[in-house]
Amino acid sequence: MSLALRSIAALSLFFLVLPARAAANESIPTPEALARLEVRAAQAKPREQCFLYTELVHGLTQQATAQLADDDTEQAAATLKQIDQDAHLIQRSLARNSNRLKDAELLLHDTTYRLGQLLHLVSGYDRATVQNALKQLNQLNDELLNQVFTH
Repeated sequence: MSLALRSIAALSLFFLVLPARAAANESIPTPEALARLEVRAAQAKPREQCFLYTELVHGLTQQATAQLADDDTEQAAATLKQIDQDAHLIQRSLARNSNRLKDAELLLHDTTYRLGQLLHLVSGYDRATVQNALKQLNQLNDELLNQVFTH
């Protein structure tokens, strides 16, 4: 194998492992903490829900990354479906003249970045699920940016 091919292979491996190692170094929210956040978001004032649901989606993304790094693909698929469902709640709460739009946009930007990195770790059906969630969250991010700059 030539030096160039070995370098490309090593670099590819580095970028595939990077999201998993980053997930291992940060605090992953527990399922209980995520459940409490979900209840808090559902019971919050309408103006607060956008940010709280964005926090929830961010935590779920961290959890899905950790699950995939642990090769728990079934649980990761369930978490990715939850991300998709909660993204709809963010969308619905955007129209309520929400507070903390800039904070929500920054958090959502980080979340979409993480999901983009997660695409390197998944394949098959899981890849399609991540792509779908990423597409939806990118659209939400665009809507959030629009609202941030119009307020």
